[in-house]
Amino acid sequence: MSRQSYRKEANQLTYTQQHLANERTYLAWIRTAISIVGVGFLATSLHFTMGVVRNPFVDLFTIILGIFACVFGLVIIFTATRTYREKRQQIIQETFYSSNLRISMISTMLSIMIIMVIIYFFIIM
Repeated sequence: MSRQSYRKEANQLTYTQQHLANERTYLAWIRTAISIVGVGFLATSLHFTMGVVRNPFVDLFTIILGIFACVFGLVIIFTATRTYREKRQQIIQETFYSSNLRISMISTMLSIMIIMVIIYFFIIM
């Protein structure tokens, strides 16, 4: 470790607010992941416990929706953890790089999930 990087890491008390904001953002992403997995689980469990007329296509679609929600939740957790670590290093190094690609990826996946839920509601009607 060079002297300059040691000095930057040792002097992080001045960047306490940025580190705390980074942690709050990380925890918000984790809560979001838990909510998304919960929505997928709720949709799947309600479908199979309600007195809905069974249709193999709708059953398969519901299972795919539940699995997609779980995978999406995992993607958010891994992405949030990676982003948290990168932002921590950026704070230490006093640099900043935007997370445009990750935000676009998560927004796209969320849009796909919402479209799947809308399709599900149209199918069961």
